[in-house]
Amino acid sequence: MRNKFILTLVIAFAVSACGKKEEPKQEKNIPVIGFVQTVEDETINDARRGFLDALKAGGFDSGKVIVDYKNAQGDNATLNQILDQFIAKKVNLIAANTTVAMVAALSKTKDIPIFMMVAPSPTINNLTEIDSAGRNIRAPKNLSGVYETLTYIDSNLALIKRTFPKAKKIGVIYNSSEINSTNAINRLRALSKQYGFMLEERAISATIDALPAAQSLANAKIDVFFAPPDNVVFNAFETIVKTMNDAKIPIVSSEAGLVKRGAVFGYGADFYQWGYQCGTMAAEFLKEKPDTTGASLRDLGYPLQTVKVRKFVHNDDALARFGLQAPEGSIDVK
Repeated sequence: MRNKFILTLVIAFAVSACGKKEEPKQEKNIPVIGFVQTVEDETINDARRGFLDALKAGGFDSGKVIVDYKNAQGDNATLNQILDQFIAKKVNLIAANTTVAMVAALSKTKDIPIFMMVAPSPTINNLTEIDSAGRNIRAPKNLSGVYETLTYIDSNLALIKRTFPKAKKIGVIYNSSEINSTNAINRLRALSKQYGFMLEERAISATIDALPAAQSLANAKIDVFFAPPDNVVFNAFETIVKTMNDAKIPIVSSEAGLVKRGAVFGYGADFYQWGYQCGTMAAEFLKEKPDTTGASLRDLGYPLQTVKVRKFVHNDDALARFGLQAPEGSIDVK
């Protein structure tokens, strides 16, 4: 009886040992990127795909780098937890996809390099450093990556004026809680006056408010809706498109991704290429492994860059809906 009991224990132990899987070991020399994204959105995802493709092209495939991707799903508390985790893990760099992610990362660390994308110039967001004499405006020392200027507003208002010569009233929805959005709307206000447009604004702070805001603009009899690069607009774009289509109001956007999703045309940064440009910079940084202790990324050879690839695109289906011809020089986004 005793022998049977011992035999049973031996067999049970053997089965348990066979069924237990060993955790994969992480090699110490493989760099880790903490990739943080604020929301799940098709257009913003294009930037992430570009970033990852650039890493691979630069020699950092899945076996040469660990990309710890986290999405805050629009929640600020979650965003802060994600960044705290990255800092605790001592990641080699943080890739911040959108302005909110970049600003939050900068508030958390002054040491870990941050590579930004899908965000405007740090000057626009007041993220600058000035020396004691009030000179030499500079971005934070640990910030690099790729940014966009506000010139996309100038270009798109000119396109609206040329394509819709009888348009008098432009509608816009923007996120009142984001600095980059409020700065963009200030620019839009000033330029609308120059072009002779009346600007109908609806400020919201959550995606759920987009539908009533869009309906309110439709009731205000706007001639054209302008879709800026704004997180709440990205998240609620299909709702906005349906509302405007039902009201027979065309949408113009500065983002190729939003044109693909239903705007008639637009001129602005290509989000995939935006991410690719940032990913190329990150790959170079990982290759060279510079000592960033107390040093500025700019002085180490990684200054902030403006977006290099912009596109003038149109959506054939959206144009047909409104009986419009493709603007000269534009290409079909599909």
